[in-house]
Amino acid sequence: MKQYLDLLKDIRDNGATKTDRTGTGTKSLFGRQIRFDLSKGFPAVTTKKLYLRSIIHELLWFLNGDSNMEYLVKNDVHIWDEWPYRAYLQSMGHEVPASSSDEWQTGLKEFTERIKTNHEFALKYGNLGPVYGHQWRHWPDGKGGEIDQIQEVIDTLKNSPDSRRIIVSAWNVADIKEMAKAGLPPCHTLFQFYVIDGKLSCQLYQRSADTLLGVPFNIASYAMLTMMIAQVTGLQVGEFVHTFGDVHIYLNHLEQVDLQLSRTPKALPTMKINPDVKSIFDFKIEDFELVGYDPDPAIKAPIAV
Repeated sequence: MKQYLDLLKDIRDNGATKTDRTGTGTKSLFGRQIRFDLSKGFPAVTTKKLYLRSIIHELLWFLNGDSNMEYLVKNDVHIWDEWPYRAYLQSMGHEVPASSSDEWQTGLKEFTERIKTNHEFALKYGNLGPVYGHQWRHWPDGKGGEIDQIQEVIDTLKNSPDSRRIIVSAWNVADIKEMAKAGLPPCHTLFQFYVIDGKLSCQLYQRSADTLLGVPFNIASYAMLTMMIAQVTGLQVGEFVHTFGDVHIYLNHLEQVDLQLSRTPKALPTMKINPDVKSIFDFKIEDFELVGYDPDPAIKAPIAV
Protein backbone atom coordinates (compact mmCIF):
# COMPACT_ATOMS: atom_id res chain seq x y z
CA MET A 1 0.00 0.00 0.00
CA LYS A 2 2.97 2.30 -0.49
CA GLN A 3 1.08 4.16 -3.24
CA TYR A 4 -1.66 5.12 -0.80
CA LEU A 5 0.84 6.32 1.80
CA ASP A 6 2.71 8.30 -0.88
CA LEU A 7 -0.58 9.97 -1.80
CA LEU A 8 -1.22 10.90 1.85
CA LYS A 9 2.27 12.35 2.10
CA ASP A 10 1.90 14.28 -1.16
CA ILE A 11 -1.31 15.93 0.05
CA ARG A 12 0.10 16.66 3.50
CA ASP A 13 3.28 18.22 2.12
CA ASN A 14 2.02 19.87 -1.07
CA GLY A 15 -1.72 20.35 -0.72
CA ALA A 16 -3.34 23.77 -0.94
CA THR A 17 -5.49 24.87 2.01
CA LYS A 18 -9.11 25.16 0.92
CA THR A 19 -12.50 25.78 2.45
CA ASP A 20 -15.14 23.09 2.07
CA ARG A 21 -18.84 22.34 2.48
CA THR A 22 -18.44 21.07 6.05
CA GLY A 23 -16.57 24.15 7.31
CA THR A 24 -13.68 21.98 8.50
CA GLY A 25 -11.10 23.00 5.92
CA THR A 26 -8.80 20.75 3.90
CA LYS A 27 -5.38 20.36 2.36
CA SER A 28 -6.18 19.47 -1.22
CA LEU A 29 -4.67 18.40 -4.54
CA PHE A 30 -6.38 17.84 -7.87
CA GLY A 31 -5.88 14.98 -10.28
CA ARG A 32 -4.00 11.97 -8.91
CA GLN A 33 -3.98 8.25 -9.68
CA ILE A 34 -2.92 5.05 -7.93
CA ARG A 35 -3.22 1.46 -9.18
CA PHE A 36 -3.09 -2.05 -7.75
CA ASP A 37 -2.39 -5.40 -9.38
CA LEU A 38 -5.06 -7.56 -7.74
CA SER A 39 -3.19 -10.76 -8.58
CA LYS A 40 -0.49 -9.72 -6.10
CA GLY A 41 -2.69 -9.40 -3.04
CA PHE A 42 -5.76 -7.67 -1.77
CA PRO A 43 -5.19 -3.90 -1.29
CA ALA A 44 -6.26 -3.57 2.32
CA VAL A 45 -4.41 -0.85 4.22
CA THR A 46 -2.08 -2.43 6.78
CA THR A 47 -0.88 0.73 8.57
CA LYS A 48 -4.22 0.86 10.38
CA LYS A 49 -7.00 -1.64 10.89
CA LEU A 50 -9.61 -1.70 8.16
CA TYR A 51 -13.06 -2.95 9.20
CA LEU A 52 -13.73 -5.13 6.18
CA ARG A 53 -17.09 -6.35 7.46
CA SER A 54 -18.51 -2.84 7.09
CA ILE A 55 -17.09 -2.55 3.56
CA ILE A 56 -18.60 -5.87 2.48
CA HIS A 57 -22.02 -5.05 3.90
CA GLU A 58 -22.01 -1.64 2.22
CA LEU A 59 -21.06 -3.18 -1.14
CA LEU A 60 -23.80 -5.81 -0.84
CA TRP A 61 -26.21 -2.99 0.04
CA PHE A 62 -25.19 -1.13 -3.12
CA LEU A 63 -25.57 -4.25 -5.27
CA ASN A 64 -29.02 -4.89 -3.83
CA GLY A 65 -30.11 -1.48 -5.10
CA ASP A 66 -30.96 -0.37 -1.58
CA SER A 67 -30.77 3.22 -0.38
CA ASN A 68 -32.25 2.99 3.10
CA MET A 69 -29.83 2.75 6.01
CA GLU A 70 -31.97 0.18 7.86
CA TYR A 71 -30.06 -2.79 6.41
CA LEU A 72 -26.73 -1.27 7.40
CA VAL A 73 -27.76 -0.37 10.94
CA LYS A 74 -29.23 -3.83 11.53
CA ASN A 75 -25.85 -5.25 10.55
CA ASP A 76 -24.00 -2.85 12.88
CA VAL A 77 -22.61 -0.77 10.01
CA HIS A 78 -22.63 2.94 10.83
CA ILE A 79 -20.69 4.62 8.03
CA TRP A 80 -23.78 6.41 6.68
CA ASP A 81 -25.46 7.41 9.98
CA GLU A 82 -24.50 11.07 10.23
CA TRP A 83 -26.15 12.42 7.09
CA PRO A 84 -29.69 11.09 7.59
CA TYR A 85 -29.50 12.07 11.27
CA ARG A 86 -28.67 15.64 10.27
CA ALA A 87 -31.57 15.59 7.78
CA TYR A 88 -33.89 14.21 10.49
CA LEU A 89 -32.99 17.02 12.90
CA GLN A 90 -33.56 19.60 10.20
CA SER A 91 -36.91 18.10 9.22
CA MET A 92 -38.03 18.28 12.86
CA GLY A 93 -36.94 21.90 13.13
CA HIS A 94 -34.23 21.08 15.67
CA GLU A 95 -30.87 22.81 15.88
CA VAL A 96 -28.04 20.66 14.54
CA PRO A 97 -25.30 20.41 17.18
CA ALA A 98 -21.62 20.17 16.35
CA SER A 99 -20.75 16.65 15.23
CA SER A 100 -17.95 16.52 17.81
CA SER A 101 -20.30 17.29 20.72
CA ASP A 102 -21.71 14.88 23.29
CA GLU A 103 -25.19 16.08 22.33
CA TRP A 104 -24.64 14.98 18.74
CA GLN A 105 -23.24 11.59 19.73
CA THR A 106 -26.08 10.87 22.16
CA GLY A 107 -28.73 11.92 19.67
CA LEU A 108 -27.11 9.95 16.86
CA LYS A 109 -27.09 6.80 18.96
CA GLU A 110 -30.77 7.22 19.81
CA PHE A 111 -31.62 7.89 16.16
CA THR A 112 -29.84 4.78 14.84
CA GLU A 113 -31.43 2.63 17.55
CA ARG A 114 -34.87 3.77 16.38
CA ILE A 115 -33.90 2.98 12.79
CA LYS A 116 -32.83 -0.48 13.91
CA THR A 117 -35.92 -1.31 15.94
CA ASN A 118 -38.75 0.63 14.27
CA HIS A 119 -39.34 -0.26 10.62
CA GLU A 120 -41.85 2.52 10.03
CA PHE A 121 -39.45 5.09 11.46
CA ALA A 122 -36.70 3.68 9.22
CA LEU A 123 -38.89 3.94 6.14
CA LYS A 124 -39.58 7.60 6.89
CA TYR A 125 -36.21 8.82 8.17
CA GLY A 126 -33.66 6.20 7.08
CA ASN A 127 -33.93 6.84 3.37
CA LEU A 128 -30.79 8.40 1.91
CA GLY A 129 -32.37 9.31 -1.38
CA PRO A 130 -31.41 7.92 -4.81
CA VAL A 131 -27.76 7.28 -3.88
CA TYR A 132 -25.34 4.64 -5.19
CA GLY A 133 -27.44 1.47 -5.06
CA HIS A 134 -30.44 3.20 -6.62
CA GLN A 135 -28.37 4.58 -9.50
CA TRP A 136 -26.49 1.31 -10.03
CA ARG A 137 -29.64 -0.81 -10.23
CA HIS A 138 -32.57 1.56 -10.90
CA TRP A 139 -31.35 4.36 -13.18
CA PRO A 140 -34.49 5.93 -14.73
CA ASP A 141 -34.60 5.40 -18.50
CA GLY A 142 -36.71 8.50 -19.21
CA LYS A 143 -39.61 6.35 -20.41
CA GLY A 144 -41.03 5.27 -17.07
CA GLY A 145 -38.74 2.27 -16.73
CA GLU A 146 -35.35 1.53 -15.16
CA ILE A 147 -31.88 0.52 -16.25
CA ASP A 148 -29.95 -2.05 -14.21
CA GLN A 149 -26.40 -0.91 -14.90
CA ILE A 150 -24.82 -3.79 -12.97
CA GLN A 151 -26.72 -6.43 -14.94
CA GLU A 152 -25.74 -4.65 -18.16
CA VAL A 153 -22.07 -4.82 -17.10
CA ILE A 154 -22.34 -8.56 -16.49
CA ASP A 155 -24.10 -9.17 -19.82
CA THR A 156 -21.60 -7.07 -21.77
CA LEU A 157 -18.57 -8.71 -20.17
CA LYS A 158 -19.95 -12.13 -21.10
CA ASN A 159 -20.98 -11.22 -24.64
CA SER A 160 -18.80 -8.30 -25.75
CA PRO A 161 -15.78 -8.04 -23.43
CA ASP A 162 -13.88 -5.72 -25.80
CA SER A 163 -16.57 -3.06 -25.52
CA ARG A 164 -15.42 0.39 -24.48
CA ARG A 165 -18.82 1.12 -22.96
CA ILE A 166 -18.71 -1.10 -19.87
CA ILE A 167 -19.42 1.79 -17.54
CA VAL A 168 -21.50 2.36 -14.41
CA SER A 169 -22.35 5.94 -13.44
CA ALA A 170 -23.77 7.13 -10.15
CA TRP A 171 -23.68 10.80 -11.15
CA ASN A 172 -27.30 11.34 -12.19
CA VAL A 173 -27.48 15.11 -12.59
CA ALA A 174 -31.26 15.21 -12.14
CA ASP A 175 -30.98 13.54 -8.71
CA ILE A 176 -28.02 15.43 -7.19
CA LYS A 177 -30.10 17.79 -5.05
CA GLU A 178 -32.33 14.94 -3.88
CA MET A 179 -29.29 12.86 -2.89
CA ALA A 180 -27.91 15.77 -0.88
CA LYS A 181 -31.01 16.02 1.35
CA ALA A 182 -30.25 13.01 3.55
CA GLY A 183 -27.15 11.52 1.98
CA LEU A 184 -24.32 12.75 -0.22
CA PRO A 185 -24.03 13.21 -3.97
CA PRO A 186 -21.80 10.36 -5.16
CA CYS A 187 -18.13 10.80 -4.36
CA HIS A 188 -17.12 7.72 -6.34
CA THR A 189 -18.99 8.78 -9.43
CA LEU A 190 -18.16 6.48 -12.34
CA PHE A 191 -16.31 3.22 -12.98
CA GLN A 192 -15.34 1.38 -16.14
CA PHE A 193 -14.31 -2.22 -16.81
CA TYR A 194 -11.66 -3.37 -19.27
CA VAL A 195 -10.69 -6.87 -20.40
CA ILE A 196 -7.37 -7.94 -21.87
CA ASP A 197 -5.85 -11.45 -22.00
CA GLY A 198 -8.80 -12.79 -20.00
CA LYS A 199 -8.14 -10.39 -17.11
CA LEU A 200 -10.67 -7.90 -15.76
CA SER A 201 -9.56 -4.45 -14.67
CA CYS A 202 -11.62 -1.62 -13.20
CA GLN A 203 -10.96 2.11 -13.17
CA LEU A 204 -12.84 4.34 -10.74
CA TYR A 205 -13.17 8.11 -11.03
CA GLN A 206 -13.72 9.69 -7.61
CA ARG A 207 -14.63 13.39 -7.71
CA SER A 208 -13.98 13.97 -3.99
CA ALA A 209 -11.87 11.85 -1.69
CA ASP A 210 -11.40 11.99 2.09
CA THR A 211 -8.00 10.36 1.91
CA LEU A 212 -7.58 9.33 5.54
CA LEU A 213 -11.02 7.89 6.26
CA GLY A 214 -12.72 7.23 2.95
CA VAL A 215 -10.09 6.20 0.42
CA PRO A 216 -8.98 2.95 2.15
CA PHE A 217 -12.66 1.89 2.18
CA ASN A 218 -13.06 2.82 -1.49
CA ILE A 219 -9.94 0.92 -2.55
CA ALA A 220 -11.03 -2.24 -0.76
CA SER A 221 -14.64 -1.98 -1.94
CA TYR A 222 -13.86 -1.59 -5.63
CA ALA A 223 -11.07 -4.17 -5.52
CA MET A 224 -13.59 -6.61 -4.06
CA LEU A 225 -16.25 -5.66 -6.61
CA THR A 226 -13.75 -6.28 -9.41
CA MET A 227 -12.95 -9.71 -7.99
CA MET A 228 -16.63 -10.58 -7.63
CA ILE A 229 -17.48 -9.55 -11.19
CA ALA A 230 -14.43 -11.39 -12.53
CA GLN A 231 -15.62 -14.55 -10.80
CA VAL A 232 -19.18 -14.48 -12.13
CA THR A 233 -18.05 -13.68 -15.68
CA GLY A 234 -15.31 -16.33 -15.83
CA LEU A 235 -12.41 -13.85 -15.94
CA GLN A 236 -9.17 -13.53 -13.99
CA VAL A 237 -8.39 -10.39 -11.99
CA GLY A 238 -6.32 -7.59 -13.45
CA GLU A 239 -5.83 -4.12 -11.95
CA PHE A 240 -7.85 -1.71 -9.90
CA VAL A 241 -7.05 1.83 -11.03
CA HIS A 242 -8.15 4.67 -8.74
CA THR A 243 -8.34 8.13 -10.32
CA PHE A 244 -9.10 11.19 -8.20
CA GLY A 245 -10.41 14.70 -8.72
CA ASP A 246 -10.24 16.68 -5.46
CA VAL A 247 -8.20 14.47 -3.14
CA HIS A 248 -7.84 15.93 0.32
CA ILE A 249 -7.00 15.63 4.01
CA TYR A 250 -9.26 17.41 6.48
CA LEU A 251 -7.35 19.83 8.69
CA ASN A 252 -8.54 17.99 11.81
CA HIS A 253 -6.98 14.75 10.46
CA LEU A 254 -3.39 15.95 10.16
CA GLU A 255 -2.17 14.37 13.41
CA GLN A 256 -3.72 11.05 12.41
CA VAL A 257 -2.06 11.28 8.99
CA ASP A 258 1.32 11.85 10.65
CA LEU A 259 0.73 8.78 12.81
CA GLN A 260 -0.19 6.62 9.84
CA LEU A 261 2.80 7.82 7.83
CA SER A 262 5.10 6.88 10.72
CA ARG A 263 4.12 3.23 10.31
CA THR A 264 5.67 0.70 7.93
CA PRO A 265 3.31 -1.16 5.56
CA LYS A 266 3.17 -4.94 5.81
CA ALA A 267 2.59 -7.68 3.24
CA LEU A 268 -0.82 -7.59 1.56
CA PRO A 269 -3.40 -10.15 2.62
CA THR A 270 -5.33 -12.48 0.29
CA MET A 271 -9.07 -12.25 -0.30
CA LYS A 272 -10.82 -15.61 -0.66
CA ILE A 273 -14.27 -15.57 -2.24
CA ASN A 274 -16.66 -18.51 -2.26
CA PRO A 275 -16.16 -20.00 -5.76
CA ASP A 276 -19.64 -21.51 -5.76
CA VAL A 277 -21.33 -18.13 -6.16
CA LYS A 278 -22.19 -17.62 -9.84
CA SER A 279 -24.40 -14.51 -9.72
CA ILE A 280 -23.24 -11.05 -8.66
CA PHE A 281 -26.50 -10.68 -6.72
CA ASP A 282 -26.12 -13.90 -4.67
CA PHE A 283 -23.07 -12.98 -2.57
CA LYS A 284 -23.46 -12.91 1.22
CA ILE A 285 -21.16 -11.72 3.99
CA GLU A 286 -20.01 -15.28 4.75
CA ASP A 287 -18.71 -15.71 1.18
CA PHE A 288 -15.64 -13.57 1.92
CA GLU A 289 -12.52 -14.36 3.94
CA LEU A 290 -9.49 -12.11 4.27
CA VAL A 291 -6.44 -14.27 4.95
CA GLY A 292 -3.13 -13.03 6.35
CA TYR A 293 -4.32 -9.57 7.38
CA ASP A 294 -2.10 -8.24 10.18
CA PRO A 295 -2.76 -4.50 10.42
CA ASP A 296 -1.54 -1.92 12.88
CA PRO A 297 -4.15 -0.59 15.35
CA ALA A 298 -7.07 1.49 14.13
CA ILE A 299 -6.70 5.28 13.89
CA LYS A 300 -9.79 7.19 14.91
CA ALA A 301 -10.68 10.52 13.34
CA PRO A 302 -13.88 12.60 13.20
CA ILE A 303 -16.11 12.43 10.13
CA ALA A 304 -16.76 15.79 8.48
CA VAL A 305 -20.54 16.09 8.07
